[in-house]
Amino acid sequence: MNTINWKQEVENRKEALLEDTKKLLQIKSVLDEDNAIEEAPLGAGVKEALDFMLKLGEKDGFTSKNVGNLAGHLEFGQGEEIVGVLCHVDVVPEGDGWSSDPFGAEIRNGKLYARGAIDDKGPTMAAYYAMKIVKELGLPLNKRVRMIIGTDEESDWRCVEHYFKHEEMPAMGFAPDADFPIIYAEKGISGFDIVQNTRESEEEDVQVKVVNFQSGRRYNMVPDFAKAALIVQYESTEIIQKYTNFLNQYELKGKYYIDNGELILEAEGVSAHGMEPNHGKNAGLFLAEFLIQLNIDHKAKKFFKFVSKYFWEDSRGKSLGIAYSDAITGDLTINVGKLHFSHLDGGSLGLNLRYPVTNKMEETKEKLESLLEQEGFSLENFTDSKPHHVDENDFLIQTLKKVYEDQTGTNAELLSIGGGTYARSLKSGVAFGPLFPGKEDVAHQKDEYIEIDDMLKATAIYAQAIFELAK
Repeated sequence: MNTINWKQEVENRKEALLEDTKKLLQIKSVLDEDNAIEEAPLGAGVKEALDFMLKLGEKDGFTSKNVGNLAGHLEFGQGEEIVGVLCHVDVVPEGDGWSSDPFGAEIRNGKLYARGAIDDKGPTMAAYYAMKIVKELGLPLNKRVRMIIGTDEESDWRCVEHYFKHEEMPAMGFAPDADFPIIYAEKGISGFDIVQNTRESEEEDVQVKVVNFQSGRRYNMVPDFAKAALIVQYESTEIIQKYTNFLNQYELKGKYYIDNGELILEAEGVSAHGMEPNHGKNAGLFLAEFLIQLNIDHKAKKFFKFVSKYFWEDSRGKSLGIAYSDAITGDLTINVGKLHFSHLDGGSLGLNLRYPVTNKMEETKEKLESLLEQEGFSLENFTDSKPHHVDENDFLIQTLKKVYEDQTGTNAELLSIGGGTYARSLKSGVAFGPLFPGKEDVAHQKDEYIEIDDMLKATAIYAQAIFELAK
């Protein structure tokens, strides 16, 4: 039986919740390694945000601990097991084009605007107040409740890595850093380079020599720009005409010009997150596809034909023979985040591969390596973050489902994503809110905001969830 009116408990603390959230949002906690010191290994702003949360917790009677200035925790309750709430106080750089100060934490039309409002300082404060409510009501708990505060979620996760080397692993928990209802599965994420093995350097009589080609800077983004520098032996007019037709055919923007005797071709695509390459238009792949229509030099032809054969209009690994799909997380996806070629060194591709929870990465990698060997390429700089999946009958999931349905009156569907959240650092962890179904996701964008009503609703959900998991 549940006679506690969680929404009312949140309403009673609304002003204080908003005040503390604004103070946290006004701290510019962007990674700053150039000015790092021992006490602030990720920069002064990041450390200030961590200290702010730890001091707030101490004031409210939680047990606090700073773990190597990279992470920290706030805890209450007693028992063998820990229920973990995984949050982070670092934010991505603010970028340009804001309507108000990105660190001003202004309220307009029922929304709180600031970098980090939805990712992840607003949700962190919602979860903090949820813990505070359970603690202040003096409810009987059989487990400890611990908020783990990270400071490097937007970059390399050094915070959780360091934290779990030194501190115990919660039995279960959630990260308020994604979508409601419940994200119970996250794909594996692998990154690597495919590099052309170049031996041949014979000079041939060709119409076009590809001097240089580049596209993309990050593995997990679809590149929206590509540029090639060509030396053309005859008239460039024919190539320019062909290129114009190509751009028109694919409804792309692009341009061409002569620079120091070289013909420069540029293509503009559409950027998107690497977890679903089909949401973007990969400028690098388009420009590569154009180049193989020309009489280009041998090394370039070999590279760009390889790119076309295995990656053109194929983000699912079909041509590579590694396509895979399951009912939990859907398709394996491949994003060509980087494409580089130079006449001296040959070419390379930087790939971001996201694979379903039942897919065996070791087997996929073996298949790739044997195919690449036949083609005269090799696989380098391989990294892998294993997929994450909690069984839907697990106590954690069943409890969160019940709480979500109690609080919203809607069905708690289980979701799977191609991205990665802090939840994957727990054996039994899920991402849980704060974004409600159908709401706009403005994380990492200009004019990032959190809707105040949604924040209060999420706080009530988190409070009941913490009580039900720990009682």
